[in-house]
Order: sequence, then structure tokens, then C-alpha cells
Amino acid sequence: MKELDPLLHSQLRLAVMSILMNVEEADFVYLKEKTEATAGNLSVQLDKLSKAGYISVEKTFAGRKPRTVCRVADSGRAAFRQYVESLRGYLGL
Repeated sequence: MKELDPLLHSQLRLAVMSILMNVEEADFVYLKEKTEATAGNLSVQLDKLSKAGYISVEKTFAGRKPRTVCRVADSGRAAFRQYVESLRGYLGL
């Protein structure tokens, strides 16, 4: 059996990726609300996913307010699908 991707096996990173797999993009506030994560923890986990090339993070301003938008990258989509397939193998599905 294939190993589960340790980067995706983290509860918060898996939650973020699960959300991003189903939307075109999600902003930081939306991800924070959906995952119920603290801003600091979410920021660290988004940085890890971004450095791995799994997501893209775009920081802009909406008026004077900063806005961070995340999108799943093709490599992140492939890694997530592989993770799910590996999990199915472990579960015998």
C-alpha cells in the first residue's frame, strides 16, 4: 500500500485542501470560519501547503483591508486524489 502523504495527513491541512478541492477559490476569512482554526495556525498551514506547491496564495487589498485568496494547484489536486486513493486502500474500499 502507498503511504499517506504526511503533508495532507494533518487535520487542518486536510480540511483546507478538502474545501479548496470543491471551490474555485477561498479567502482566508472563509477558510478560518469553515475550519474553526486560529488565524495564526491557519496562516502557518497555508504557508506549508503553498511551499509544497499544493496551493497558490494571493495577497491583495480590498480597499484598505488585506485579502488573502487561496486556490488549489494542479499538483495539489493530484496529491489530494492520491491521498484519497491511498486512504481507500487502507480502508479496503
